[in-house]
Amino acid sequence: MASSNRPRVVILGAGFGGLTAAKALSKDADVTVVDRHNFQTFLPLLYQVATAGLAADHVAHPVRGALRKSGVKFRMGSPISVDHKNKSVKLDSSEVLEFDHLIVALGSATADFGVAGVNEHALGMKSVHEAIGIRAEVMRRFEDLCRFEDQTRLSLSVVGGGPTGVEMAGALAELKRGPLKNDEANAAEHIDIYLIEAGPRILPMFSEKLSARAKKDLEKLGVKVLLNTAVQQVKPRQILVKDGSVIPSEVTIWAAGVKGEPTGGLLNLPLEGTRISVAQNLQVNHYPHIWAIGDISSAKGADGGFLPMVAPVAMQQGRWVAKQIMRAARGQALQDFKYLDKGSMATIGRHKAVVQFKGIQITGIPAWYAWLWLHLFYLLGGRNKIGTIADWTWNYLTFDRGNRHIMDSL
Repeated sequence: MASSNRPRVVILGAGFGGLTAAKALSKDADVTVVDRHNFQTFLPLLYQVATAGLAADHVAHPVRGALRKSGVKFRMGSPISVDHKNKSVKLDSSEVLEFDHLIVALGSATADFGVAGVNEHALGMKSVHEAIGIRAEVMRRFEDLCRFEDQTRLSLSVVGGGPTGVEMAGALAELKRGPLKNDEANAAEHIDIYLIEAGPRILPMFSEKLSARAKKDLEKLGVKVLLNTAVQQVKPRQILVKDGSVIPSEVTIWAAGVKGEPTGGLLNLPLEGTRISVAQNLQVNHYPHIWAIGDISSAKGADGGFLPMVAPVAMQQGRWVAKQIMRAARGQALQDFKYLDKGSMATIGRHKAVVQFKGIQITGIPAWYAWLWLHLFYLLGGRNKIGTIADWTWNYLTFDRGNRHIMDSL
């Protein structure tokens, strides 16, 4: 039984927010982390797994390894119900965990925005399994082109002009221009890559100048950037646009957006859209002992809009909630959360990236190195850091990518 000065905290989700909160609370609370996987996925680099730039195990780190020597417990499972009266959560393993505070950090899922055919015919990119599936599908279609030895064209489409879509399209273009061209030049020449964005520009969270620079860099790599192009339906081999036009697409990758993880709906908590409704201090509305952080939280910024679904938000909120739980344990008043925006960045390809921090805008090689360093810094596990450096160095020096395996069905 936990002593009165050590609150029992259950954290649902072992992503950026959940693990950050767990580590911040480990000295002062009895913490249990729950996740359906026994590893944390470094989502910002998933696109590199999908485009053969990184080995899949370099973006996954064991949860128990991340929590080693912290005193935090881990349970592999998914929550199926919360007993609000008795303050307990039941897992699909039938285990019941009692808590004084519950932190919901379940993350996000792919959002189809009601577009027909997305779930059936498009490939999402929210897990290692999906990234390996994209890689296998692209390489399988490339092998088909090599076998045909004719003028058949292969169209790869990325829907969504945010950082994920831009990075994916750029990586596909570099895969085509480097390794695939070296493997079979004629087949590589017959690959078309589209980036489809419904709005008037890509990377809308960046300045217009950086958006234009990113578009120019993508087009230099051979990507066909289609703006003001709203998708109406995804079909097996084509995309129907709302203006009536048709885009050929043998492989459609959906990077148009995410929504709060649907598992949150099982917990009988108030929702705001697909996110759990929270007060400004990140407490779930009407449930003072439950908190929601990261992608699943409805926390808003100074502009009144939802905070972006990115790792820095989740990590800042994880540390913040840990402080608020300890303030509550000491009988102190809770404080409101304010997000400190440390800027945005996106990479387009070799020596091509954009970085925006307050009034500072960086492009080209300095931005590219800043992107590499920051992602390496936040990657969990020494083995993963070394493996990633090795893969990146090999890719950079040889213009090759050694992870071009078709192994989704193994």
